[in-house]
Amino acid sequence: MTSAASSPDAVVVGSGPNGLAAAVVLARAGLSVQVHEAEHVPGGGARTIDLGLAPGIVHDICSAVHPLAIASPFLGAFDLPSRGVELVVPEASYAQPLTDEPAAIAWHDLERTASDLGRDGPAWRRLLGVAAANPGALAALALGDKRSIPPQTLSPRGLATAAALGLGTLAQGSRAWDLSLRTERARALLTGVSAHTISPLPSLGAGGTAIMLAALAHGPGWPIPVGGSQAITAALLEDLRAHGGEVLTDSPVRDLRELPPSRAVLLDTPAHVALRMLATRAPRRLARAIRRFPAGSAAAATVDLVLSGPIPWKDPDVGRAGTVHLGGTRAEMERAELEVTAGRMPEKPMVLLSDPTLVDPSREVDGLRPIWAYAHVPLGDPRDPTEAVLQRLEEAAPGVRDLVVAAHGIPAAEMSRHNRSLVGGDITQGRADLAHLVVRPTAAWDPYRLGDTGAWLCSSATPPGPGVHGMSGLHAARRVLRESFGIRRLPELGPGA
Repeated sequence: MTSAASSPDAVVVGSGPNGLAAAVVLARAGLSVQVHEAEHVPGGGARTIDLGLAPGIVHDICSAVHPLAIASPFLGAFDLPSRGVELVVPEASYAQPLTDEPAAIAWHDLERTASDLGRDGPAWRRLLGVAAANPGALAALALGDKRSIPPQTLSPRGLATAAALGLGTLAQGSRAWDLSLRTERARALLTGVSAHTISPLPSLGAGGTAIMLAALAHGPGWPIPVGGSQAITAALLEDLRAHGGEVLTDSPVRDLRELPPSRAVLLDTPAHVALRMLATRAPRRLARAIRRFPAGSAAAATVDLVLSGPIPWKDPDVGRAGTVHLGGTRAEMERAELEVTAGRMPEKPMVLLSDPTLVDPSREVDGLRPIWAYAHVPLGDPRDPTEAVLQRLEEAAPGVRDLVVAAHGIPAAEMSRHNRSLVGGDITQGRADLAHLVVRPTAAWDPYRLGDTGAWLCSSATPPGPGVHGMSGLHAARRVLRESFGIRRLPELGPGA
């Protein structure tokens, strides 16, 4: 544990990507900043640690593949590559194995993907081409504070991107979602991305997420950090400390009165946890609004595997994708997601999986490699997900069980033991439908400010929502600088500043 300053200018609770983003911005503005982290290792959802499953093998605890990190305006300005973080983009962004026909592959190259999809190729190109060609405008729209118009959208290219995102959301977010794509391969390929919201399908929130992430897959790509997600956290921590910030690990905070005096407190926590920390200080209207903010529709339960060799995919092209969606057809994924959001465990849950050694050979040690996976399950489900994940994996890769050296499953009910923000396995920190990606966690004009308490919410429970992007932290820090310190200009974020 690092020793604490007696009276910092600002205190940040939680060292996930958003908490660290906020801390970096404040420290670079010349403020003294103190970060409290409950776990032994900082990083929240962007940690890579040794689980003791095999010597030298480390595992990404929550997130392993980072399309929003490479697209994020905050992390773009922070310039991860210049800080030694290598974000490697696989040849194929994601894949969708299917039982009765070849797997559908979203290659990084849009034209290659369209060609592979046959008669749905032109429709795929129309649906995603404009947004994929303008990732800056797309990211500004998707990762904004939902309270202002990003300047990038006011250019002709920005307006075209906004129109493409809107029309694509409508096309894939309603019961008319089958009209634009006619083949099962194309439909399943896009539905696998929709399912990232862990919500009923189809829906506008899931449709918008699918268009945004699928377009990024063909634009900057879905990168995997060399060394694991902790590489992103390490770069943020190094910069924070270089600008005078300090981090206290093994330092849980249950009540804001436990913190040293400061002019601002930023909470990288779920909204209801922030409310509990405020105790009786929270204004009644704010407390009522946060209590009405619904938890995620369902949850994630993770499985970490150690294999003695590459996954023996039935379709070898699947092994060229950084992310694999094990969900089957569009109808099968729709049924599974409806089941988990209704609180029932499906016979075949949706599973997301990644083998980081595909692009990062350093993750393989003595012929052993880590595999990252999670299954969609009911919120707070107590069951070990390992067998469900292995069953889905075996369907697409017969014989893979023979390669399993070790397996470690974490039920949704126990996810908060590894990351206190993931209560019940709620990795989206609140419902991810379209309304609650805007009204998040309240409909207030400033959703980051927690009344007149001097506290601010900077987690993914605020806009723009879940993902490793740091933008919730940036949006909150911008407001704290202005309202609490009278600083109206954001500091430079690049490594030379």
